[in-house]
Amino acid sequence: MSSVKPSFWQDMAWRFEALMYDLFVGIVRALPVDTASDMGAWLLKTIGPVTPTQKLVRQNLDLAFPDKDEAWKANVARAQWDNLGRTFAEFAIMDRIRIANGRVEVVNMERLKAIAESQTPVVFISGHFANWEIMPSTIVDAGVECQMTYRAANNPYVDERIKAGRMRYGVRLFAPKGGDGAKELLIAMGKGESVALMNDQKFNRGVATPFFGRSVDTAPGPTRLAMRFGTVLQPMTVERLHKARFRVIVHETIEVDDTGHKAADIDTTVAKVSAFIEEVVRARPEEWFWVHKRWPNDAYKPGTPKAP
Repeated sequence: MSSVKPSFWQDMAWRFEALMYDLFVGIVRALPVDTASDMGAWLLKTIGPVTPTQKLVRQNLDLAFPDKDEAWKANVARAQWDNLGRTFAEFAIMDRIRIANGRVEVVNMERLKAIAESQTPVVFISGHFANWEIMPSTIVDAGVECQMTYRAANNPYVDERIKAGRMRYGVRLFAPKGGDGAKELLIAMGKGESVALMNDQKFNRGVATPFFGRSVDTAPGPTRLAMRFGTVLQPMTVERLHKARFRVIVHETIEVDDTGHKAADIDTTVAKVSAFIEEVVRARPEEWFWVHKRWPNDAYKPGTPKAP
């Protein structure tokens, strides 16, 4: 809970939201896994296109794929609402979507096992692909000691429920308050634990990197951590196979550049991360998180020229 005491009405609103959250989770958990996933898909495919967020989705697709025709973009927009709805519903039943019950297959599991057995932590990086919650659960299932970061929900009652839900499948979470230098991350890596962070969203005052032909601000925190502890960036991605079945890919590591010029090495390494994220999005655009502003605000103004 925040140290600032909320007003009576704010607290009541939060409690009502938490009650609705509990009701939704209760309904989802009463359903078979694929049925729950289907319900989420139907819900957002119905609601999403009539919300103001639909405009943002189409703007993002225009920025990323200026040469694709309108029919292609419309299909991707519909498909991403399907995926996003499934992901939201599946969050309540993540303890039932595991390697052990055959719903998750892993490519290069031996790499995760090697990390678990070693005394050297790594910095896991990924993006909001398919159901991104599959990544931390797979790391846990592989036996890797790892701290997972997340953005705390504005509603503290819902936030506690989110953390409790993730604990059902062994994921320990914390919300870093200090950006790049979160104390918890440094402590964890100092103890030999790995850390996992998303590296695909806008980070104000981050490193300017190319992304779909335009410059975007990208968080340098994961790269800085890998550099500080002399380790690598370990990319992982998630692909949706069918309904609530997934493939996790443990990719080749991204080495931190080491030319002796720290600032330049950070910039070039973060650029490699952005290039990796772009490659994954291009391959499976319907499974990325298009409902956020990844590009600078100026890119969304009318009359913005196409990327070269």
